[in-house]
Amino acid sequence: MNEKLIKKEYLKKISELNKHNQAYYDKSKPLITDFDYDKLKKDIINFEKKYDFLKDSSSPSLIVGFRPSKNFKKIKHRVPMLSLSNAFGEDDLINFEKRIINYLDKKNTFKIEYSAEPKIDGISASLNYRDGKFITGLSRGDGKEGEDITENLRTIKDIPDNILKKDFPREIDIRGEVFIKNSDFKKLSDKFANPRNAASGSLRQKNPKVTKKIPLRFIAYTFGYEKNMKVKFQSEYLKNLSNWGFKTNPLNKTIKGVKNLLENYKSIEQKRGDLDFDIDGIVYKVNDLELQRRLGNVANAPRWAIAHKFSANSAISKIEKIEIQIGRTGALTPVAKIRPINVGGVVVSNATLHNEEEIIRKDIRIGDTVVVERAGDVIPHVVSVNLDKRNEGSKKFNFPTKCPCGFETIKEFNTITKKFDVVRRCPDRGFDCDKMAKERIKHFVSKEALNIEGFGKKIVENFWDLNLIRLPQDIFKLDYSKVETLDGWGRQSVANLKYSIDLRKTISLEKFIYSLGIRHIGLENAKLISKNLKSIKNFILLSKKNKFDDLINIDGIGETQIKSIKNFLNNKTNLDVLSELEKILSIKDSIEFKKDGLLKDKTFMLTGKLDGISRAEAKSLIEQNSGSIVSNVSKKLDYLIVGEKPTKRKIDSAKELNVEVVSQVDWLKMLNK
Repeated sequence: MNEKLIKKEYLKKISELNKHNQAYYDKSKPLITDFDYDKLKKDIINFEKKYDFLKDSSSPSLIVGFRPSKNFKKIKHRVPMLSLSNAFGEDDLINFEKRIINYLDKKNTFKIEYSAEPKIDGISASLNYRDGKFITGLSRGDGKEGEDITENLRTIKDIPDNILKKDFPREIDIRGEVFIKNSDFKKLSDKFANPRNAASGSLRQKNPKVTKKIPLRFIAYTFGYEKNMKVKFQSEYLKNLSNWGFKTNPLNKTIKGVKNLLENYKSIEQKRGDLDFDIDGIVYKVNDLELQRRLGNVANAPRWAIAHKFSANSAISKIEKIEIQIGRTGALTPVAKIRPINVGGVVVSNATLHNEEEIIRKDIRIGDTVVVERAGDVIPHVVSVNLDKRNEGSKKFNFPTKCPCGFETIKEFNTITKKFDVVRRCPDRGFDCDKMAKERIKHFVSKEALNIEGFGKKIVENFWDLNLIRLPQDIFKLDYSKVETLDGWGRQSVANLKYSIDLRKTISLEKFIYSLGIRHIGLENAKLISKNLKSIKNFILLSKKNKFDDLINIDGIGETQIKSIKNFLNNKTNLDVLSELEKILSIKDSIEFKKDGLLKDKTFMLTGKLDGISRAEAKSLIEQNSGSIVSNVSKKLDYLIVGEKPTKRKIDSAKELNVEVVSQVDWLKMLNK
């Protein structure tokens, strides 16, 4: 790799880091997990180590945090608030200790004593006290100067206004973490992704009265500037903090030796699920303050401290309850209700147990301490059980053989594998089963189906509980006068909802078939069926004239799909739903796509939001004109259509492959529009 390409790759990573810094520090809305952020930062630092010509004054290795917000007055920290180097395993800790011993010119037999403190996942703050009075409070900011958030910090009960103890220093900056307990976070509205975001957003409110309403907490753990403080050890300082009226972490310990640090790490990781606050690792500090002073700092981090991070994708919690959820296709899915825990920046309180056989194989029981894993957008799931922590009186979980609707569940025989399916199901009774009906309505209004804006899963749940909807047609017969009286609704929001519903009364046949939520009938199969049957009347006639066998002639539709359609249309309730919807909706006949259209043999991909046209309509236009849609950027792609806020990565990939990047206007010109 030549110097030009190295610099290009480096600057690309810098740009990405800056984007995440702004999201995390300025907007309190992180886009990636802490683990992935740390990895990105480490990649940049490794680049600099390998290629000296890259490093300059703007390097991330020299920068802490993010620039302070313009909404607050900026004040310089007299002692910078540094970040910490990260350790992810035993080797990192061994190297950390070796560096300290070498720097101090000690023998390998020298035993370093550490103060091991759980790292709370919150917002750092520095509190200045003079003569025992709380004067100013600052955020970390960029490490050199922070935001003056004094009045917001005064609203926190854990922060004393006056300290009258005789041994309290004449002046000191007491530093710690502002956070929200998990139990308190559960009571807040769902506008925050996790407790850290809630703490950050609340602490940086312009109005302290708003901040006061949020149950913020403060735990102290270190100091910045100090005058006349008489302590020799970090552990001694922590004891003093408690005596002065500050909260400290009850899991703080003094430890010698890397092996003992690792044992403590594992012990606290096991307790993590029982804590009422989020921790994302353990901070190890050289306990002797004189040695800390000798060791000093390197770049933006102290030599005498390191953060040993927990895995971002897994955490330990306890199963409080096991519930059985019924999906729209009748599948019974066991879900563990767990003690809320932060996994990869998201508070998790549910974890899938997959199926009956998985519960038996892992012997999962209510009350078990378990490892919960979440990777990317994958639903959190229970990985394993800690049998050492199992209660003596625990009982095996008995999987129900009946659906809540009263019908016996079944395990279908797979003719291909010659085995029974692992998933237990309620027989496909469509809208006759309440549990299935509710999930089918969620599917009916979803983005890929009717796409009713403002009518998401939570609205379905709410309206269902209030008995406002039971079948899809009820959506179009809503009593808006009742809706207007509900909490959170008003005249304007009801008007917006009515507009969104009315807007979707016209729908294509393929979208309509897909919206019914028939098992094994996805969007592509719905397209094939609509193309062949042409109209909704022909679809309904499949049942009335028993013409299901005709579907076998459709290329791509097999016996499995035909059986599902037959089961659905042979159900009286389902047919009644179809009949009602046919009266209410304008279901457009299938359009025969041109075989020799303007976009013949051309492939397209969309990125970003289009102006005045939905993505679904754009795709339909392309297909109507003999073009095709692809989901990935490759050499087979002819045109990348770019709307508002496109994915930069897709554009870069397209340019590298010499794929033509076109605007919405240029694309419409191809269609003579």
